[in-house]
Amino acid sequence: MRLIIRFMKPYWGLFAATAILMFADVVGALIIPTFAADLLNASASHASFAILLTTGLKMGLAALLAGVCAVAGGWCCSQLTSRIGKDMRVALYAKSLELSIYDFRNFGTASITTRTINDIVNIQMAMTNVIGILLPVPVIFVVAFVLSFRLDMTLSLWLLVAIAFVCTVAFFIMRTASPLFRRLQKLLDRIGTVLLENLTGVRVIRAFSKEQHEQKRMNATFAEYADTSIKANLLFANLDGLSYFGINAFIVVVYCLAGGRISVEGFQIGDITAIIEYAVLALFYLMMAQMVIITLPRALECCERVRLVLDHTPQISDPAPNNAVDMTEKGPLPDGEVLAFRDVSFRFADAQENALNHVSFSCKKGQTTAIIGGTGSGKSTIAMLAMRFHDASWGKVMFDGVDVRDMTQHDLRKRIAYVQQQAWLFSGSIADNLRYGDRHADEQSLRHALQVAQADEFVNTLPDGLNSRVAQGGTNFSGGQKQRLSIARALVGDAQIIIFDDSFSALDFKTDAALRHALVQEMQSRAVLIIAQRVSTIQHADQIVVLSDGSVAGIGTHDELMAGCAVYREIVDSQTKEQQS
Repeated sequence: MRLIIRFMKPYWGLFAATAILMFADVVGALIIPTFAADLLNASASHASFAILLTTGLKMGLAALLAGVCAVAGGWCCSQLTSRIGKDMRVALYAKSLELSIYDFRNFGTASITTRTINDIVNIQMAMTNVIGILLPVPVIFVVAFVLSFRLDMTLSLWLLVAIAFVCTVAFFIMRTASPLFRRLQKLLDRIGTVLLENLTGVRVIRAFSKEQHEQKRMNATFAEYADTSIKANLLFANLDGLSYFGINAFIVVVYCLAGGRISVEGFQIGDITAIIEYAVLALFYLMMAQMVIITLPRALECCERVRLVLDHTPQISDPAPNNAVDMTEKGPLPDGEVLAFRDVSFRFADAQENALNHVSFSCKKGQTTAIIGGTGSGKSTIAMLAMRFHDASWGKVMFDGVDVRDMTQHDLRKRIAYVQQQAWLFSGSIADNLRYGDRHADEQSLRHALQVAQADEFVNTLPDGLNSRVAQGGTNFSGGQKQRLSIARALVGDAQIIIFDDSFSALDFKTDAALRHALVQEMQSRAVLIIAQRVSTIQHADQIVVLSDGSVAGIGTHDELMAGCAVYREIVDSQTKEQQS
């Protein structure tokens, strides 16, 4: 509830207008039976046409005003819930951008997507129903009871009995429904996860002929969701049937008690009609309110899931504004050092051993530093720490002489260009993707970046050139083309250091060599950090850092390491034998 209030604060005026219009609609709807009773009684007593006309006009005016208020209230309610839903999605998306990789892994990408789309839709629907149906219920009860009590006290008491019966039924059904709706939301997360795995891994599924296995897994997930949904729908059916029973039972009681009193006590037939109308309206709104209430556990669960994300403290956070170092006022270091690791050790939160142990090295402007090592040696973890996707467990990662934890993440990352191994392109055009590096870059800068990245040749052959369409994830390009476009994207802009995280792996040896040759001139004013597995990619680097089981096994040039580092020689020898075979 606090989440709803938080997002409703900017729209209190709109909420008040919606509530007033909804209440006016309800009051108008309840006044209409009173006029109908007067009209029926007047007609039965052979009143004059003028009285009938006046009463009919009053009834028509009340109906018109109620209709206008209903339409206006519905419009205001739609505006209110849509704006709150939009604000929630914006806040949830903004929060997701603050989450670390570890946070995303805990929540799950599919779960974040479900919370942003499905959960907020459920919250919006619940708000619409609460404002339009649930809030007017107390007013309906009070007005309906007062108006019916004015006509007959005995029948009014029976109306209270019918209301109490329906409320009791709703209470017990709600207790059963709450855990079902919580389970439904968890099953939706599970469905999202399984669908995401199957859609993104469809090639692997087909390659291993696992279509039937995955089909069974999907069927089991869908069946569990369907069974739970059926149980929830059965509760709705029971509530619906019992509520209708309560309404019709009250109507029978009214006819039985009031029928004999018409001629004996002078009870008028119009009064019977009015009381029945009051009861039908009150019990109808109560029945609708019960259906709203029975879905509230689901909406509340959705609110809680959204709140958990919005209130989550990210594992990686910026320093307080007053404590953050202003890098714009800081000049470059005299020795040109851009990035440095000072005795850095790192352990993942759910791991038993360190991924890195006492790692120390530095990257200087105009120089190329390379990281090489076996699988699981911690190479990519170096990039994650440099970008501050993780924080060092011990030691310091320094950028331009400043601990990265003393900088804002935005300030740090705008000075670093990062090219990951699994190249990712966004839907749009090639130019749109390249301008992720610098949104103000002109066409000449884009073409220069493509030329250095050895991507200009295939881009120029496309019918639309830079404006050629890019599918989501770049699926309409080969792996090597995607890597070259990702490299070109990193070259656009004015980053102080470019990190290549095994981003030459999909390139053939000829393209790899041409790219490295072109980068030599391009990188004179920048530092370069290359993480690679192929020795041919990094053997001409100014310094090579060799990792083994998370520790530095050696630092030096190719020749120095060949002479003094057994781990490096072993890597070179194994790759040489592989090429020869």
